[in-house]
Amino acid sequence: MSQSTTSGGGLISGVAIAAKHINPKIRIIGVEAQLYPSMLNAIKGSHLAVGGDTLAEGIAVTTPGKITRPIIEELVDDIVLVSEADLERAVTLLITIEKTVCEVAGAAGLAAMIMDPRRYQGHKVGLILCGGNIDTRLLASVLTRELARDGRLSRMAIDIPDRPGQLAKVAGVIGGAGANVVEVYHQRVFTDVPAKGTELHLVIETRDSEHLDAVVADLRAEGYTVVLKGSGAGPR
Repeated sequence: MSQSTTSGGGLISGVAIAAKHINPKIRIIGVEAQLYPSMLNAIKGSHLAVGGDTLAEGIAVTTPGKITRPIIEELVDDIVLVSEADLERAVTLLITIEKTVCEVAGAAGLAAMIMDPRRYQGHKVGLILCGGNIDTRLLASVLTRELARDGRLSRMAIDIPDRPGQLAKVAGVIGGAGANVVEVYHQRVFTDVPAKGTELHLVIETRDSEHLDAVVADLRAEGYTVVLKGSGAGPR
């Protein structure tokens, strides 16, 4: 089984021709971003919306290639769509595990496996990883967002009395639980807390989601009301 990304269709057409010549039983699966299912629409006759701000710019194509389309129709066994979250996850895994920087479009094959691992279980799968054209700021954002999804970087709001020493008490609980405070901000104006109180906004770093739960439990045990914000927060 082999996976390749589809945009204009040049890469997957060449891969499919070569792979099917070597072994006609090899299954070729194309991958497109959910926001740009142009080739899938052309091949399957669907009418999914095409367009949007995808991270996978290399496969953000509105009109599939005229030359490649018949090759794909004949030799490619399926085309699947992947979400932006799966694309981000794929880029992060390649960096953290394989130490490989790959542009988002080039990581789409891995994103497809993340999306539907059962489909590929028990098969030998070949992934084509290509392209290093990724902006460093975008890459930093993707990695940070993944930390938040994993519960390793979290934002929370805590209501505290606006008196000296309160921040130190909160930080002591967090530090005692083995977590690290990354950012601190007091919100005294745009909040519903009483005038003698303040809303303490924190970004903390933890080992994983279980560690985050333990930190929140310790804060609540000390009488603090804790509200988690943003990615990875979930019900706690």
